[in-house]
Amino acid sequence: MDPESNPKPQTAALERTASASLPLTPRQRYWLLAAAAISSSVGLAAELLLGTLASYLVGNTALAYGVAVGGFLAAMGLGAYISQFLAVENHQHQLLRVFFQIELLVAPLTAGLPLALFILFVADGPLWLGLFLVTLILGILSGLEVPLLTRMIERDRNVQFALAGVLALDYVGALVGSLAFPILLLPLLGLFPTAVLIGTLPAFMVFRLGRLFRGMRSWSYWGLTVGIGLALFIPFVIPLSDRLENTLYQAPIVSRKQSTYQRIVLTRFGNDVRLFLDGDLQLSTVDEYRYHEALVHPAMSANPHRRQILLLGAGDGMALREILKWPEVTKVVLIELDPAVIQLAQKYPALARSNAHALEDPRVEILYGDAFVLAPQLPQTFDVIIADFPDPDRPALAKLYALGFYQRLFARLAPEGIFVTQASSPFFAPRVIDCIATTLATHHLHVYPYTVDVPSFGPWGFVLATREHPLEPTTLSLQVPTRFLTVATMPNLFQLPADLTLGQAKINRLVDPVIVQYQDDPRWAAYQ
Repeated sequence: MDPESNPKPQTAALERTASASLPLTPRQRYWLLAAAAISSSVGLAAELLLGTLASYLVGNTALAYGVAVGGFLAAMGLGAYISQFLAVENHQHQLLRVFFQIELLVAPLTAGLPLALFILFVADGPLWLGLFLVTLILGILSGLEVPLLTRMIERDRNVQFALAGVLALDYVGALVGSLAFPILLLPLLGLFPTAVLIGTLPAFMVFRLGRLFRGMRSWSYWGLTVGIGLALFIPFVIPLSDRLENTLYQAPIVSRKQSTYQRIVLTRFGNDVRLFLDGDLQLSTVDEYRYHEALVHPAMSANPHRRQILLLGAGDGMALREILKWPEVTKVVLIELDPAVIQLAQKYPALARSNAHALEDPRVEILYGDAFVLAPQLPQTFDVIIADFPDPDRPALAKLYALGFYQRLFARLAPEGIFVTQASSPFFAPRVIDCIATTLATHHLHVYPYTVDVPSFGPWGFVLATREHPLEPTTLSLQVPTRFLTVATMPNLFQLPADLTLGQAKINRLVDPVIVQYQDDPRWAAYQ
């Protein structure tokens, strides 16, 4: 057929060429800048999501975020370099077409790769390699976006305006993503629905931009299809991820919640109800009394003036139950970071029975927040301070075992007051209890490490400290009902095993959290 007899293809081609050279309208320029903000917001949220998921699965938060965030940023740099080889003719439609293709890849990959990483972990696959590859893929794609958007705007305005506008919106988007993920998306939706939700944004962005530029409307249909498809998948990803999570625990999950701070899981097998925070066992109702009696009663017994008590952490109410057994107690101030833990301990029947509804006692005042900040600001002093923090396996927790925190905290300890803290496992992480004891001794306290056997945990350590008067364990009395401790056995807790050597650890400081290294001991491999 003679091409001149059918001029429509030529006319369409001429129209596309003409439209590709047209200057941007204000609305087009506005939406391209908005695309920069959305792309950055999605990328930052994806970084945080991968870091949170990896830290939940492997527990090493610092390394998990280092690989996820650092790897993502490095991959973005690689993507920015690669962008110079794409759409080399620099035509508007060519740039848009490549940008749309990238976004339509980013959308399903952002939604699906975190779930694939979880599946890899459940299948006992190479998680760190998987995390590296996921960050590499998403990072490269994210790194391609800003240079392409800059080149599109640069065709219409000068380079100075293009860079200033795109980078400004890029940083604003990063701020939105970094705040929206932990404050709104994670606690409201959970990890995997959040991944799918943020994956819809690049697809819907393609839909919007495709309708703004002549000759690109077909791309808008692709964007709308992918966006709606991902949105419809959100309700299905929740039961799918729940089924995968069930395989990580040896008993059926009866409650699960993603709070702002952590993943809270409750399992039950017969009478054994277990609480897990970010995958780490916190208590078993079968034997938790051993742990909590050992944590509370030596310190309470050591101070006859046991009226005002400060309890840090321990939102499950079990330690509080033991404190309230002492009739002299007039007030307990409990500082707990996560309100969701308190709510679970109050409302789940098995936990409420185990803690004897201690959280409802009128002598208890509950404060929500970071004990590192709140405890030193309290107006009163306390006869006994009990710290039941999680193990110091990351810097955010290591500060609660640091000399700087203890110095500020002990301003709230009465002159004859007693302090006690949990101190991890003396077998699996022996230098942790040594580090805590060394750090407390630096504050001119009399320090007394001790241990107890808890079947769910194995051997466990504590450190008790007195300010003025030395403690003689044989003089400790026990005037309250207990299931495990007795007057005769309590002094034996302070008889340390021969394989626990003290005096070799460094002081844990805010600027040098060595306790994190001590907690990450190779002996844990024998427990896993």
